[in-house]
Amino acid sequence: QVQLVESGGGLVQAGGSLRLSCAASGRTFSRHSMGWFRQAPGKEREFAAVISGSGDRSFYASSVKGRFTISRDNVKNTVYLQMNSLKPEDTAVYYCAADTNSYSTRAYDYDYWGQGTQVTVSS
Repeated sequence: QVQLVESGGGLVQAGGSLRLSCAASGRTFSRHSMGWFRQAPGKEREFAAVISGSGDRSFYASSVKGRFTISRDNVKNTVYLQMNSLKPEDTAVYYCAADTNSYSTRAYDYDYWGQGTQVTVSS
């Protein structure tokens, strides 16, 4: 069992930056690919970024590529999402998730989810 707790959300002006953190419980953190997803009001949850268990691979949605950076610290059992050049359309609840068996962009592949953290970007 893995428990995930996100933090770092908030209100920021367009063009600003935020860094989200996701702290994981358990001793198997490095075995899991970790993903960040987001869900805006009235929209489906969408993929943002994924990082492999070792941290040697990462992949981004086209909407965030070049602006967001995913990273992880397997000693601290934490995954991060650095978000730069934020836009109003980045406003959403951001979720981290752990994937035991794959390196995926699909939400249904993920086994464990955090409770989410709100990011609001004002214009």
